[in-house]
Amino acid sequence: MSIWKQLFVLAALAGIAYGGYEAYLRYYAPADTAQADQPRRGGGPAAVETGVAELRVLRDTVEAVGTTRALQSVDIVPEASGRIEELAFSPGQRVEKGAVLVRLDDAIARADVTEAEARLLERERVLDRVNQLRGSNAVAVATLEDAVARLAEARAEYDRAEQRLAERVIRAPFAGTVGLAEVDRGARVAAGTFIARLDDLTEVEIEFALPETLFAQVRNGQQVTARGAAFPGREFTGRIDAVDSRIDPVGRSFRARAVIPNPDGTLPAGMFMSLELTLAETERTVVPEEAIIFQAAETYVFAVVDGKAERITVTTGQRRDGYVAIVDGLDPGQPIIVRGLHRVRNGGPVKVLNAPEGDGADS
Repeated sequence: MSIWKQLFVLAALAGIAYGGYEAYLRYYAPADTAQADQPRRGGGPAAVETGVAELRVLRDTVEAVGTTRALQSVDIVPEASGRIEELAFSPGQRVEKGAVLVRLDDAIARADVTEAEARLLERERVLDRVNQLRGSNAVAVATLEDAVARLAEARAEYDRAEQRLAERVIRAPFAGTVGLAEVDRGARVAAGTFIARLDDLTEVEIEFALPETLFAQVRNGQQVTARGAAFPGREFTGRIDAVDSRIDPVGRSFRARAVIPNPDGTLPAGMFMSLELTLAETERTVVPEEAIIFQAAETYVFAVVDGKAERITVTTGQRRDGYVAIVDGLDPGQPIIVRGLHRVRNGGPVKVLNAPEGDGADS
C-alpha cells in the first residue's frame, strides 16, 4: 500500500473517531462531561424545560389487608321452642331497635298468664280477709304469714308466665340490617335454633396485622384508607380505633383495628379489603425525579437564575408518585431544569421552552 493510501486511511479513521466523540458528548455523555466540553464547542443557549420546586404533604404509609365485620352482630335465636307464626322481616331490611322480628305460637303461654293472674288475684283477696280477721284477733299470726307467703308465690308464678309469653316474640336488640332467614314460617324450632343474623353496619370494623417494627408508630386516630375489589376506584376512609397490647411471638406481628364509617350500608360484613395506613404526614419541598442528577457521592439539580443554569447541591428524601422530597438545599417556588440536562453546564445560558411567567429565564 502506498504512503498516500495509508495517510488517507488514517485521516478517515480520525474523522470517524472525532464524529463518534462529538455524538457521545451530545447525546450520551453525563451532564458534567457535557458541561466541561460545551464552552470549547462554543454552542448557544441550551434548550431546556423547567418545573417548579413545590411544597407538598408527603405521607409515610404502610399497607395491610383485613376483612370487614359489623360494629355489632348477633344471631337471632328463640329462647323457647315452638312453631313460627310470623317472620316480620325481609332479608336485607333495615330494622329499628325493639322491632318485632319473629313471633312464635303463644296460645299456651297466654293461657298460663291468665291462670297465673287468676291465682294472684285469689291470693290477694285471701290476704285481705286474713288482715281483717287479724285486726280482731280472730286468726293467728302464723295464718297471716302463710297468706303473705302464698301471695308472693302467686306473684312469682305470674311473673314467670309473663316472661314465658314475652319469649314467644323476638325483638331487635339494636338497630341494624337483617340477613337471610334460615327457616320458614310454620317451621317448628327448638330453643337456640339459628334463624337469621342482625348486623349494625353504620360502621364496619377491619382487623389487620402489622409487623412489630411498626408498633411504636401506630396509635389510635391515625387515618386508614380502605379499598375493595367490588368497588374499583373508590376509597373508604376511617381511623385506627384500637391497637393490641401484645405481639404474636410466632409471627412477630401485632393486631390493630380500624373503624370505617358506613352510613349508607355500602360495605357488608365479611368483605376482603386492602388498607393503607398513614403513619405520618410531613410538608416537604419536592421536585420531579428527572430533575435529580447523581454523581458519585453528590446529588444536585440545576436551577434557572437570570437565564442561566445554577448548580445546587441538595439532600434528597422520600420518593413518591414520581417526585423526590428535597430535605435541604432548595427553596419552594424555585424554577429547576427537568429536561435537556445533557447540554446544561453550571453558569451557562439556557433557553427555557416552557418558561412560566416571572421565573427570570431568557426565553
